[in-house]
Amino acid sequence: MRFGMFIAPFHSPEGNPTLQLRRDLELAVRADDLGFDEVWFGEHHSAGFETIGSPELMIAAAGERTKRIMLGTGVNSVSYHNPLILADRIVQLDHMTAGRVMMGIGPGQLPSDAFMLGIDPTRQRDMMAQAIEALVPLVRGETVTMKTDWFDLNEARVQLTPFSQRGIELAIASVFSPAGVTLAGQHGLSVLSVAASDLRARGQLADNWAVHERAAAGHGQTPRRDRWRVVGMMHLAETREQARREVEWGVLRSTAYFEGLTGRKMPWRSSPEDAIDQWTTEGLPSWGVGVIGTPDDAIAAIERLQEQTGGFGTYLLNVHDCASWAATQRSYELFAEYVIPHITRANRNREGSRDWAHQNSERFIGRMTQAITEATQKYTAPRALQDIG
Repeated sequence: MRFGMFIAPFHSPEGNPTLQLRRDLELAVRADDLGFDEVWFGEHHSAGFETIGSPELMIAAAGERTKRIMLGTGVNSVSYHNPLILADRIVQLDHMTAGRVMMGIGPGQLPSDAFMLGIDPTRQRDMMAQAIEALVPLVRGETVTMKTDWFDLNEARVQLTPFSQRGIELAIASVFSPAGVTLAGQHGLSVLSVAASDLRARGQLADNWAVHERAAAGHGQTPRRDRWRVVGMMHLAETREQARREVEWGVLRSTAYFEGLTGRKMPWRSSPEDAIDQWTTEGLPSWGVGVIGTPDDAIAAIERLQEQTGGFGTYLLNVHDCASWAATQRSYELFAEYVIPHITRANRNREGSRDWAHQNSERFIGRMTQAITEATQKYTAPRALQDIG
């Protein structure tokens, strides 16, 4: 299993926007140092919180600051872009990062973005389906001629082929509807389930994967759970009480943001404590389930999610702005120190060696005692003869 971070991002308008973007890049570097496998950057153009307008720019900057971590667009809103231009940027980034780029694909999440661009939100999923038909062969280096009511490609091709023969991994975002998983199955692409902390979406994860499998089978594709990514929210500290105190710092700002997007009043906005209770309580149809607690809580949540879904390949931490920068960094350190090695069983050989040594301790100690006794006798015997002489 692999682990990563999903940076939408969520940044309060009360903060310094320059520092917030720099911290996003710092987080990518820290994720690389801590052993995370992936970092994804989002694309949004309105509403004030999710302030990355170009994930490609973030990947270019992060690529120069990191060594091994994979970098993805999480996601490109493909209904906003000509497929040729978008494919060109992704393939160029693949070379600039020596093959560390992944491309996330979505229709565009915020209706306010679509409104500014004069796009009818009801058309965006159909536009995504059309864009994918062009993007998949373009990213592979093939030539595409295709005409739709919003783009026209005539013998279009990118100038570069991907950096390596394995190509560039493409993943399609999925939230509630089966549109994304169906398209991913039809084209043999990965699935990126971006709302595993939302009860409404989490309850549909297994069903959506079944839809993906059927779509893949119908088009001669092989669905791969190891390329299924789920995104969830967590904040960790040494104790649950400390984790809750740290999240009180910014949870109401995030709640207000989602309240504004949905147009629904959330009754628990009266206090940070109420918001945290709702965030971490099962059975709520209008919010979700996150982890505000300890590494043990995170481990239990991931294992439970694996069981509920039938298994997935990568867990991505949805980077939120509910805790201070210092507490946020510590949360990811705790995740890397305790959660990742537990899930991946990184210490299984160490544990086996420890258990073997403990189980055989009497035998080992006995032999060691015998060795000490024999060495002592060998040393003292000649000295005794010298003394007698």
